Amino acid sequence: MGKLFLLFLFVPLIEIYFLIQLGNAFGAGYTIALIVFTALLGAGLVRYQGVTTLARAQGEILKQRMPAMEVMEGAMLLLAGAMLLIPGFFTDALGFLFLVPPLRQFLIKRFMQKRMLSPGDAIHSTAQEVHDANVIDVEYQDIDQDLDKKP
Repeated sequence: MGKLFLLFLFVPLIEIYFLIQLGNAFGAGYTIALIVFTALLGAGLVRYQGVTTLARAQGEILKQRMPAMEVMEGAMLLLAGAMLLIPGFFTDALGFLFLVPPLRQFLIKRFMQKRMLSPGDAIHSTAQEVHDANVIDVEYQDIDQDLDKKP
């Protein structure tokens, strides 16, 4: 809880500091234009990378493998998009860093190693596991017979 409080305290202070410094150096108009430009550029990059990540996830599903890395990358892209939409240069820099695929994949692997599981454990299911899961147990009722019984 304390780390979250510090995050909400210091990030806006850092953003205000950079906005004042750049506003003094280049003027308010150029600073605002740069903020809008980074937001638009970031939104386009997030959209492009999101579509390619979705295509990779669909490819993994077609190969009958769990798209764990792609799902985690999608979550990081969502975080990057949120950071790029927040006005300011510090959060934009962090958001753009999350858009670098090798860095993003490194951070995800490190997160999985520390918090969840190692990268080789149960990330991809085998085809045999998928074939064994094709058995479906159902109950049904023939509605044609029920319709014939009613007057």
